[in-house]
Amino acid sequence: MVERDPLAILKAENARLVALLEANGIQWRVPPEFVPPASTPEPSRLSIDEKVALFHRLFRGRTDVYPVRWESKTTAKSGYSPACANEWRAGVCEKPRIKCGDCSNRLLIPLSDAVLYDHLAGEHTVGVYPLLEDDTCYFLAIDFDEAEWREDARAFVQSCGDLGVPVALEISRSGQGAHAWVFFAGRVSARDARRLGTAIISHTCTRTRQLKLDSYDRLFPNQDTMPKGGFGNLIALPLQKKPRENSCSVFVDADLHPYPDQWDFLASMQSMAPPDIEPTICVLRAGCIHWMSRSSTKRTWLRRGGVRHCRRRNCRGKCRHRSR
Repeated sequence: MVERDPLAILKAENARLVALLEANGIQWRVPPEFVPPASTPEPSRLSIDEKVALFHRLFRGRTDVYPVRWESKTTAKSGYSPACANEWRAGVCEKPRIKCGDCSNRLLIPLSDAVLYDHLAGEHTVGVYPLLEDDTCYFLAIDFDEAEWREDARAFVQSCGDLGVPVALEISRSGQGAHAWVFFAGRVSARDARRLGTAIISHTCTRTRQLKLDSYDRLFPNQDTMPKGGFGNLIALPLQKKPRENSCSVFVDADLHPYPDQWDFLASMQSMAPPDIEPTICVLRAGCIHWMSRSSTKRTWLRRGGVRHCRRRNCRGKCRHRSR
C-alpha cells in the first residue's frame, strides 16, 4: 500500500472545499486589512534661511571657531577637533606629529551660516563651544547617557516644568542618551548657568527620592571659566541629517516621541530670562518649589522690575527673593 503525502492530502482537501464554496457563491477570501499610509510631516512654514537663522540664534556659542567631527577609516575611531583651513595641507600641517593645539600654522575657520546649513544637510557634523571668551554662555545643556537615561531625562524635564524653566529634550545622535537644552534670552555667566543646572538636578533627585541621577553625565558649559589655551568642552549640534533619518538627534516630547515638525517646535521654544536664574536657584534652596510654578493657580509669583518674586509667607526669611 502506497502512503500518501499528508501535505498533499491537505492541499487536495483545501482545493475541494474552495471549489465547493465558490460553486455556491459563498465569499471566502478575507479582504486585506486596511493599512493607512504612513503620515508624513507637513513641510515647515519656515524658509531655509529662516531655519538656519533660528538654529544659529538658539545654539549660540563661539563663532570664531567650531569643532568638526572626524572618523578614522582605518581604526574606526571618531572625535572632534577645531576646524582648520590648513588641515592636512602639505608642507603646512604636520599632524599627527604635532598636535593641533601646539601647531603654529593652525588657521581656525569661523562658524558661518553655510557651515550650519551643511551640518543640517548632512555634509558634515559640527558642534559648538558654549563657553564664550568672557566666561558667559547663551544656553545650558545637560547630558544623560547611561542605562536609565530615559527615566532621568523625563524626571529632569518634569522638574523644569514645575519650576517654569523652558526646556527642550533631544535624543542624542547615538540614540543611547539625551540632551536637555535650556536657552537664555541673553548672555549669562557660565557659573550661574551651571548653578541653575546643578540646583534643578538636586531638586530632581529629592523629588524622585534618588541619591543621584545615575545617567547624568555633565553640564555644558563644563567649566565656569575659560581654560588657558583652550576653548572649553564642546557639544554636538542636533538635527544633523543622517542620524535624524533614524529618529536620533531630534527633539522629543515627554513620551520621547519626536515632534512632527522640528522647526515649528524650535520656533515656539521660549528662552529663560537671565534675571529669573538667581530667584529660581534661591527658591529651590529655600524649599518653596511648590509655590513658584508659573502654572500655579495661587499666583504665588509677583514680578517686580523684571524679576519674579516669591510670595510665600512661610519662607521664614530663607528666600531673599520673597516679596516684603
